[in-house]
Amino acid sequence: MIRLEPAGAEALLLVLAEHPDGQLPLRIALLAARIRDELGELLTDLVPGWTSLLLHYDLIRTDHLQLAERLKPLLEAWLAEPFAGQAGQLHEIPICYDGEDLADVARQCRLSVSEVIKLHAATEYRVGAIGFAPGFAYLGELDARLALPRRATPRISVPAGSLAIAERQTAIYPQSSPGGWHLIGRCPWLLFDAAQTPPCPLALGDRVRFRSISEREFIREGGQP
Repeated sequence: MIRLEPAGAEALLLVLAEHPDGQLPLRIALLAARIRDELGELLTDLVPGWTSLLLHYDLIRTDHLQLAERLKPLLEAWLAEPFAGQAGQLHEIPICYDGEDLADVARQCRLSVSEVIKLHAATEYRVGAIGFAPGFAYLGELDARLALPRRATPRISVPAGSLAIAERQTAIYPQSSPGGWHLIGRCPWLLFDAAQTPPCPLALGDRVRFRSISEREFIREGGQP
C-alpha cells in the first residue's frame, strides 16, 4: 500500500513499496516522469529512492494536502498499469580490483581476495537510486557473502573513481568526496561530467556489470596511476 508522508515544510514522501525488487527502480522512474509531466509546475525537484519518491514542491503554488489530492489518480493508474518488464540499459564497467580495503574485506568476509573479486564481478546490479553526490549511483544487490556494515571511521576524502561496498550495495564515487564505504577497486572512467548530456551515463533502472582489468589496462582506459 502506498503511503504519503510529509517530509518537512516543502516536501512529500511517496513510500511505494516495503522492499525493493528488480523492476521497482524502472517503475519509479516511469512514475517520476509522469508526475513531472502532469504536475511539474508545482514541483521544484523529484528524488527517487529504492522504494520511494520524494517530491519537493513550491509552497507558493501548493501544499502537501493539495498535492496529495492531485497525485491520487496518477498513483492509482500507476498501480493498475501492467508493467512490461523493461530490461534497462546494460553498462559494462572496467574495474581494477586493488582497493585500499580489499584485503580487509576478504578477511572480514572469511574469503580470499580472489573470491571477493569473483563474487563482486559475477553479479549484475541495478541502479536503484542516484544521490549523495552528483552521479553517485547506488547499485544493488550485493552478494550476501560480501555484505559488511559501513566503516566505523569514514574517510575525509575518497578518490574519484573508487569502487566501494557497504551493506548490500556497491557504488563508484564519481568525484572526490568524504565516504564511509569499503574501497575494493578503481574505475578509469569519468562517471559524472556536468558538461555532457546527460552528465551521468547511469540512469535509474539501468543494469551494471563489472569487468576485472589489470593496472596496465586501467591506465590504457584513461585511469591515473
